[in-house]
Amino acid sequence: MKQVTFASMAYENKKKQTRRERFLSEMNKAVPWERLVSRIEPYYPKAGNGRRPMPLEQMLRIYFMQQWYSLSDPGMEEALYDIESMRRFADIELREEPIPDETTILNFRRLLEQHHLTSALFEEINKLLKKQGLLLKGGSIIDATIVTASSSTKNRQKSRDSQMSSTKKGNRWYFGMKLHVGIDAKSGLSHTVKVTTAREHDVTMLPNLVREDDRAVFGDKGYFSDDRKREARKAEVYWGILEKCKRGTTLSSTQKKRNRKHASIRSKVEHVLSLIHISEP
Repeated sequence: MKQVTFASMAYENKKKQTRRERFLSEMNKAVPWERLVSRIEPYYPKAGNGRRPMPLEQMLRIYFMQQWYSLSDPGMEEALYDIESMRRFADIELREEPIPDETTILNFRRLLEQHHLTSALFEEINKLLKKQGLLLKGGSIIDATIVTASSSTKNRQKSRDSQMSSTKKGNRWYFGMKLHVGIDAKSGLSHTVKVTTAREHDVTMLPNLVREDDRAVFGDKGYFSDDRKREARKAEVYWGILEKCKRGTTLSSTQKKRNRKHASIRSKVEHVLSLIHISEP
């Protein structure tokens, strides 16, 4: 039985619940932790003569928080020291249990990538959503966001992560990865997630973000392509990608009206992406 610290007692008595606490409480109930742990367990290190591995479910919960809050490995480690709600979600009692360092967090993520477990976890969650009737098919909304990381080479490897790259958006440069998502147009729940380097163009990922039986696709101007538009119409798929004016031209009033209509539909995807960049004081 864990010994409750004074910090935990003080936390219990506070009056206001933050957005982060509400979100983590909902995710604690919604995510099928036992099923996900069972998918990873065959590949996870077992206790032996060496250093005892951190509890698997604890590392999985930390991995999920790292993705939800777009934290680097050092950032995730610091958050566990600083934020009580995150420690509770990971079932860590400060000063009574060790907090995994950034290397442990990095190694866990690489284990998932090495054994292609990230897609397996996503499939498990989708199965649960389908079983509960929460994932409906018919159309997809697609979008992408840049997940930034430190470009510094002041680390143990003395180099930048080869899976990340630099890209320019507007007048600013970013270094990191790009997260591409496809969500169900009716329910607003994500069904596909792909990760690339930051320099990957959005339009090249379009075929990877829609489902075979989708009858409509919605997205912003970054996905516009005359060739893709013709392919969609030939396949009798409704083309809801925002129109993009060509150099030296302007959109017609009809095109602008159509864009406003489709923008109101594709806005659902912003709720999914906001969870990635959620931040609180």
